[in-house]
Parts: sequence; C-alpha cells; structure tokens
Amino acid sequence: MSLERAWYSGASWLRMLRPLSALFRCLVQRRCARQRRLGSAESGIPVPVVIVGNISIGGTGKTPLTIALIELLRAEGYRPGVVSRGYGAAPPSYPWHVTAETPPATGGDEPCLIVQRTDVPLVIDPDRPRAVDALLDHSPCDVIISDDGLQHYALARDIEIAVVDGRRGLGNGHCLPEGPLREPPERLALVDWVVVNGAATVAGLPALEQTPVCMQLFPSRLTPLSGGPSIRPECWTQGRQVHAVAGIGNPGRFFDTLRSLGFEPIEHPLEDHAAMTPEQFDFLPPLPVIMTEKDAVKCRAFPLKEAWVLRVEARLSASFQSQFLQRLAQVSAQQTGQNNGSQTA
Repeated sequence: MSLERAWYSGASWLRMLRPLSALFRCLVQRRCARQRRLGSAESGIPVPVVIVGNISIGGTGKTPLTIALIELLRAEGYRPGVVSRGYGAAPPSYPWHVTAETPPATGGDEPCLIVQRTDVPLVIDPDRPRAVDALLDHSPCDVIISDDGLQHYALARDIEIAVVDGRRGLGNGHCLPEGPLREPPERLALVDWVVVNGAATVAGLPALEQTPVCMQLFPSRLTPLSGGPSIRPECWTQGRQVHAVAGIGNPGRFFDTLRSLGFEPIEHPLEDHAAMTPEQFDFLPPLPVIMTEKDAVKCRAFPLKEAWVLRVEARLSASFQSQFLQRLAQVSAQQTGQNNGSQTA
C-alpha cells in the first residue's frame, strides 16, 4: 500500500510515524506564528495579494479556482497578475515570465495552463516576493494572486483562500508523515475562506468564521488536442469507451468525471506533474484518448490522433463572489489610503 493511499484509508501502521508528525506539526505552527504577515502594503507591495493554496499534499483544485478568480476579477475591471513557484519548471533564470508560448518544461505545467487559458501576466520564482517585484515591474497589475502560496510566509498577504478536496477531505487529519497535511487542520481557521471542491463541507474542519464555500468543477467542452472546433460532452459520437489519461494530484476525480458524462474510461493514472512522451499513448485497443487540460499543455506537439482535452470550469456561488469582491475592495481602499499617506508625509 502506498503512503498516499494509507493516508486516506485509515491504515493503522501510520501510528508509528506519529512522533515525527508531532515534531513536524510543532515546527510548522511555530513558523506560521512567527512569519505569517498580513497586509501587503506594510511590506512594500502596492497592490492586494490573494493567496490560493491548501494544507494537504496532492491536488485539490487550486488551478481551476485561480482561473475562476482571474475571470471574475477581469469582469469587475481589475487587472490581475499571478505569481507561482512553478513546480517542475526549469527556466534559464529566475524570475521568469511565462507566456502562452513558454514550454511547460520551462514554465511548469500549471503556470502554462493558467496563461494559455487566461493570458494573464504570470511570473514563476521559488522566491515569491521577488516574483511579485518582477511582475509589477513589467505589468500594470492592481491585484496579485499567488498560486499555491499558503505556506510561503515570506510573501505578505491580504486574503487567504484554502482549497480542500471534497472527496478526500483532510485524510486522516494528521500532519506529515503520518498524514497528508502540510499544516494542522486548525490553520484553516485563520484563512478568509475555505473552498471545498465538490462538496458543501468535509469532516475534520475546525470552527470557521465563514461557512465553507462549495466549488463545483463543471466539464464544459471537449477540444481536439491538435486544434479545431470543440464540442459539448453530450455531443460525443465516437463510442463510450475511451482511454483516460490523468497526471494530476487526484486522477480518480477525473476518471469519475468521465463516468458521470457517460464514458467508460480505461484508466491511465500518472504521477502529478509527470513528464510525458508520445510513446506513452500507444494504447491498445486503439480508442480515442481524453486527457486533462494540465496534461494537454505537455502534449500539444505530440502527433496523436483522436486525442481530446476535457475543459472544466469552476463554479462558485454568487454570495462568495460578492463577499470576495467586497473584501478586495476594502483592502484596495486601505492600501490607497496608506500609499497616499506615505506620499504626502
């Protein structure tokens, strides 16, 4: 049994790791108490900073939420920019500006996906404050989203949003290595919103000031990998059995989504951020292939026939959107006052 599977199945042998988990928990709590800084303006950042992250290992839905927030902000007249670590990226230097033409090996699969979907200004750098400086030097952003930056305490923040997988929840509720958590569940009580991907709530959450926000991922379109017109999933006519490829944090969610659409997927799960080659798609029997958007950014140049990409849209409640925009407006107004005050002092 893999360690990840043990975390989510209640394996009793994990108790042997509890002393290490207790030490890890103590260290991360002390780090959070000492280094977490609220108020980006006080750290010299002239625009609000929104953190989108999680406290668990593996995929929870951060990237779809980041894309949804970008679209929401633009609809309200904001000019958002994004900073990211760029997990798995190998650029010639840091900080690195990711564009729609940046190869995923250079910019990372998730940053490339975000840019290809939204054309947002995006900079990757393990040093997130340096990424913010580079972003603001080249783009007139008036709000910054830090993708997967909840534990990067060197970056001051104004709003924190933590994403939880509605199906897997917090696993066994323990910190690494006994459980899947990078911080204890109580950390969620400090964020502005907990967004639950695919459910109204999950077990093990601490007492929260705000009711958890339900986010649903809606499969909207199937697009040929090689380009061309997209179709709605209900318009698919090529038979229900397909090869399904998912190199994401929780491949099972993708396979279940295909089943909910009436497909009969032959599952091909891969490690999150896995490198991919054309030879990996030599499947038998020869059937259409459907993959995630995150995997597609790594496969655009592959000579694959009958390969399709399932696009998903994150749907958030109108009440959350309104509350988020109100909170952001408050932060922006406070920063404007602080900036004006510093200029006239």
